[in-house]
Amino acid sequence: MRSMETPDNANEAPALTGIAAQDWATASAAPQYRAAVVDLLGALAYGELAAFERLAEDAKLAPTLGDKAALAKMASAEFHHFERLTERLTAIDEEPTAAMEPFAKALDDFHRQTAPSDWLEGLVKAYVGDSIASDFYREVAARLDTDTRSLVLAVLDDTGHGNFAVEKVRAAIEAEPRVGGRLALWARRLMGEALSQAQRVVADRDALSTMLVGGVADGFDLAEVGRMFSRITEAHTKRMAALGLAA
Repeated sequence: MRSMETPDNANEAPALTGIAAQDWATASAAPQYRAAVVDLLGALAYGELAAFERLAEDAKLAPTLGDKAALAKMASAEFHHFERLTERLTAIDEEPTAAMEPFAKALDDFHRQTAPSDWLEGLVKAYVGDSIASDFYREVAARLDTDTRSLVLAVLDDTGHGNFAVEKVRAAIEAEPRVGGRLALWARRLMGEALSQAQRVVADRDALSTMLVGGVADGFDLAEVGRMFSRITEAHTKRMAALGLAA
C-alpha cells in the first residue's frame, strides 16, 4: 500500500522509548518483534507491487497522453519502493516472496471488491483507499526501531498522486456537478472496505497485532488502537473535503 500525502494531524514526535529508541540490530534480538517487522515489510512490499500494477492499469483509462505519462511515472516510483522493501527483507535474511505471501489474498480480495468502473473512480480509489492504508502504516511506524521506521516512512513518501487526483477530480466535478454524488458514495465504500481490510490483516498475524496494541514495546493499550482508527477516519474526512466531496 502507498502514500498520498503527509497527514494533517501530524504533531511533534514525543521522546522515543523502548524499541522505538533502538536500532534494528538491538530490537531484532526479540523473536516476536522480528516476526512483526517481517510481516510489516511483507505487507508493505505486496501493497507497493499491487499499487504499481494498478497505476499501470489506470494509465490505460487515462483520457490524455499527459495523464498516461503522469501515471506511468507514479507507477515507476511505486516499483522503486517495492524494490527497497524486498532488498531490506533480503538484507535481514528473509525471503521476500515468503514474507509477502500471507498478505496476497487479502489485498487481492480488496482490489477485486473495489475495482473502479472508470478513470475518476480509479483516481478516488488511489487517493482515498491508499491514503487510509498509508495512515495505518504511519501509525505502526511509531512503534518500530529507528532503522525500520526510517525505511517505512521513506516508502510512504508521496509519489505525486495526491495532488494529481485532487486536481483531476475537482475539475471533473466542476464540469459536471452530479459526478460528485457518485464519487462520494464510492469513497465511503472505499473507506469501509479499507478499514476492514486493515483490521483483518492485523487480526490474522499474531506478531503484528501484538506490536500494534503495544504488547512488544510499551504495554498493551487497546484504547490507543481505537484512537488510532479515529485519527485515520478524521484524516479521511479532510481528504474528502480536498476532493470536493462530502465524507
